[in-house]
Amino acid sequence: MNTPTAPCATHVLYLHGFRSSPQSTKAQMVGQRVAQRHPGVRWWCPALPASPAQAMTEVLQGLSDWPVERTVICGSSLGGFYARWLQLRWGARAVLLNPAVYPARDLARQIGELAQWHDPSQRLHFTAAHVEELRQMEADIARWGPQHPPRPETQFAVVAQGDEVLNWREMQAFCAGAQLRLLPASDHAISDFGAHIGAVFDFMRLCPAGV
Repeated sequence: MNTPTAPCATHVLYLHGFRSSPQSTKAQMVGQRVAQRHPGVRWWCPALPASPAQAMTEVLQGLSDWPVERTVICGSSLGGFYARWLQLRWGARAVLLNPAVYPARDLARQIGELAQWHDPSQRLHFTAAHVEELRQMEADIARWGPQHPPRPETQFAVVAQGDEVLNWREMQAFCAGAQLRLLPASDHAISDFGAHIGAVFDFMRLCPAGV
C-alpha cells in the first residue's frame, strides 16, 4: 500500500520495451485509462531510440520540469529496466511489468537491423555499442540499488511465471521488496493485462479531475 502521506500522482511516464513503440497494447490501455478517468493527469509515452544512453538522456530532459513526488514511471520489459534505472537516478514511484533484468546479456544476440513489432516498415539499428550502454546501466543499478532498495510504497511489479522471454525468478529477485503481483501463468506480453490494470492504477493513485 502507498503511504498515507504520499501525494496523488499528476504525471505518468510510460516506457515501452525493445523493438516496441507507443503503439504497444499495454501502453495504449494505460494511456486510454488515464485519459478517460484522470483527464487532468499528464501522460507521456515517448518513442525511444535504439541507444539506451540517448533514450535516457531524452527522457531526463523531458522530465526536467516534472514534479518527482507526483510522478509515476511505468515500464514494460526493457522499459521496466529503464524505469528502475530512472527511479534510482531521478526518483519517483515505479511500476515494472515483466522487467528486463540483464538486458546487455539478453540483447547481445539482437545486434543488427531489426523491424519494429508494431510497424515492420520502421527499422531499428541495434549495435554492440548499445549493448555496452546497457551494461553500464546494469552497473549503475548494481551500485545505486542497495542504497535505495524497492519498497512496497515506491515500486509495484507484475511478473509472469509463464514469460517465454525472461526468467521470472530473476525478475522476482530484481523487484525484491516491492509490491509484487506474481502471475502463475500469463506471458511476456501479459496478454491478460486487463485483469491486472486495476491493481496497477491502485498503486499509481492518480489524482482525480480538478486536483
